[in-house]
Amino acid sequence: MAEIRIRNTNERITGEENVRAFLNSQEVLYEHWDPSKLPEHLREKFVLSDEEKNEILSTFDAEIRDLASRRGYRTWDIVALSDATPNLEELLKKFENVHTHTEDEVRAITAGRGIFIIKGTEDVGYFDVELEAGDVISVPEHKPHFFTLMENRQIVAVRLFIETEGWIAHPYADPEFQKA
Repeated sequence: MAEIRIRNTNERITGEENVRAFLNSQEVLYEHWDPSKLPEHLREKFVLSDEEKNEILSTFDAEIRDLASRRGYRTWDIVALSDATPNLEELLKKFENVHTHTEDEVRAITAGRGIFIIKGTEDVGYFDVELEAGDVISVPEHKPHFFTLMENRQIVAVRLFIETEGWIAHPYADPEFQKA
């Protein structure tokens, strides 16, 4: 279940309803899918064949299509990152810079853990959303953020897009942001 840490105060927000309410106040969509639907052999697997990626997409097809129809997403895929990922450090450097998009950034975590760092309202500042299997988040277009791995350095997620080109980041220089 997702947890939030507000960076300015180190306050933690836990519990699905509390997390959902806080993220809603920051214009971030949060939902939860049933991670136990994922076949056992894929729950801790972070290097995936195309067939295994298709199996994950098939497992969550109803949830993906429901979210896509409500939010206008037209395409989706699977991203799998771990220490076995070629050029992982280069990818993380690209991800670990505050940026925006011209569409929502959506992740449905199916295995592992990851973290979104998001710029909230002026009274909140930056906050971390720690995600695990079952957590679904949509960071709105133009909201400064970035995504990275947590200490386990393993994640599998469904990514949904409106634009068929996929993930396109626009750097966002912010003197208020501190990596901590």
